[in-house]
Order: sequence, then C-alpha cells, then structure tokens
Amino acid sequence: MSPLLQTSWPVASLFLAQKFVLPEAVLVLALLRVVFGRGLARVLALLAALLAAAITLTVFAPALGLAGTGLYRWAARSLTLGGGLGLPLTASALLVLSAIAPGVRARWIDVLHGLLILVLLGLWLAAQIA
Repeated sequence: MSPLLQTSWPVASLFLAQKFVLPEAVLVLALLRVVFGRGLARVLALLAALLAAAITLTVFAPALGLAGTGLYRWAARSLTLGGGLGLPLTASALLVLSAIAPGVRARWIDVLHGLLILVLLGLWLAAQIA
C-alpha cells in the first residue's frame, strides 16, 4: 500500500477515541455520578448519560440493523458537528457541570474524567502535528 494512502497513528487514534472511547467513557462516568450524586448534580449527570447513550446507539446502529431509519440519518449527521467531537464534548461538558453543581459526591469520577480529557487533548495535539 502506498504511504500516501496510509494515515498516521495519531490521526487514527484520535478517530477511534472520539468515536468509540469518549462517548462510552462519559456514559459510564455519568451513570456513576447518577448513582453517587444528589440533586442538580444527579440531573446534569443523567442528561450527560442520555446524550452519551444516544451517541453510542448512533455509532453502533448500523451493526444493530437500525441504519435505515430517518432518525438514524439525522443522528448520524448530528455526530459530524465539530469534526465529530461536537456532541461527545457536549456530553462531557454536562458531566463537568455536574461536577460543580450542588450535590456532587465521589470526586474520583472528576479525576477520571479529567484524565480522559487530557488523553483526548494529547491525541488531538499529536494529530495536529502529524
């Protein structure tokens, strides 16, 4: 295969992370915040979890045989916003808001989320350089 057609590992890693890691990780962390949080923190985490679940369902819809619906086409187009990071970062932002809302508990969720964002930022920077 020609090197011209091969993508660099940072670009491929960023693509895989934004498509298959970030939404699922935010979903798990948001569900943990729903379990451990209270009040407004729980509500914001639930919104983040619902958005992350919708993103995950949209990504895996073709494998589940759900790609023929009109709702799927709309959701798939929405996932292309911001170079594919628009909606996943929106779910992540909702999780950040739940971290500063009243009723927050289990700060280790915020540490894991921060590490996730740092890794994603590192991949983005590496992809910009490559």
